Amino acid sequence: MNKMIILGLLALTHVATQAQEIRVRVKSPAFMASAPEVIVDKKTKLKTAVWESTENNSWHEDIGFVDSVPVVKDIQNIFPDLPVPNEKYHLFPLLWDLSDEGDVTVLNCYFHMTADVVKNLWLGNSESCILDKETGIIYQARSTVPEKCFNKVFSVKSKEGTTLVLKIVFPKLPESARNLVIYGVPMWYMRGWNVTEGGGMAVYEGKVEAYDSVPHFHAARLVKDAVGYDKNNHESWAVYDDAHLIKPVTEGTMALWRTPEAAYLAIATEQNWVREYYGRGGNTVLLDERGHQYKCKGVLGYPNDRIFWLEGFPGDFFAMVLVFEPLPLYVETFTYVVPESEPFTAWGANWAGEVIPDLNVQQLRQNQYMFEYHKRVVVK
Repeated sequence: MNKMIILGLLALTHVATQAQEIRVRVKSPAFMASAPEVIVDKKTKLKTAVWESTENNSWHEDIGFVDSVPVVKDIQNIFPDLPVPNEKYHLFPLLWDLSDEGDVTVLNCYFHMTADVVKNLWLGNSESCILDKETGIIYQARSTVPEKCFNKVFSVKSKEGTTLVLKIVFPKLPESARNLVIYGVPMWYMRGWNVTEGGGMAVYEGKVEAYDSVPHFHAARLVKDAVGYDKNNHESWAVYDDAHLIKPVTEGTMALWRTPEAAYLAIATEQNWVREYYGRGGNTVLLDERGHQYKCKGVLGYPNDRIFWLEGFPGDFFAMVLVFEPLPLYVETFTYVVPESEPFTAWGANWAGEVIPDLNVQQLRQNQYMFEYHKRVVVK
């Protein structure tokens, strides 16, 4: 018990009296990660979240709740540039640091409680290790704090908004070790992170970024379904209204939501008439820096690769959202490619293709706020 208390105090304080025993080698960049949605018990009001991003847990024993998890009272002191959690999109800071503590090296994994109870957590086991790339020596995890979490699935209970620190203990790394790779800590996306001491940066095949939650858009209403669809017969096209309206922006402005299952690309589209036709999807692809293509799987709320009518109001701006195969975390930029389509008969018909290069993933993710629903206001 005394050992547990001492380890907890080390995680909590980093005070001057212990400074000679603790040397922080490197801190993670302060980026946002995606958390599962919270379920609220109607009777007790208790908030519960079940972690879904930890993989391959089925063969690990679930030991239920663990106690005595150290709490960090002021995480802002450790990470001055800490981003603010975004409850609307279920985003929270995902943080860690690597430090020498006495005769061991410790990976401190800071966990933000997104609910009062969080289940299906997994910290580390003997697969968790640190590679010294200069010497080729691998340092294998010895234990975790709390100790019984090692190689186990577990749950924690604490006040929502609290920051916990979960520790993975390794043999003491030599002072000379600078070019490191961390493996086997999936909750913190460490499946081969390159860590360079001094710069405070961690890199996963070029850059580490978090996933987003699946976006929610107002579903357009189907007024009339397609009957005997023929691209050359506008009478056979489906008709929709009540689109997901947004505040006016430059037409063609994009925003991206990247999840493990799919990438959602929203495109700002301008309505020029009370009834206008559109067509998206089909063979549209995203092309990354390595030349890999990510196919379009569909269009949210509208037909995929079919022309349709949308009824609205001149001056409306709305979101057209294409769903693509998931983008890996290492993808930083991509090209949006719409191949030339088949000719069709309609007033103002345009079947030309489109190529938009060098779209930056992070900039597009920052554009998400532009696509919040905005109710139409017409003054007569």
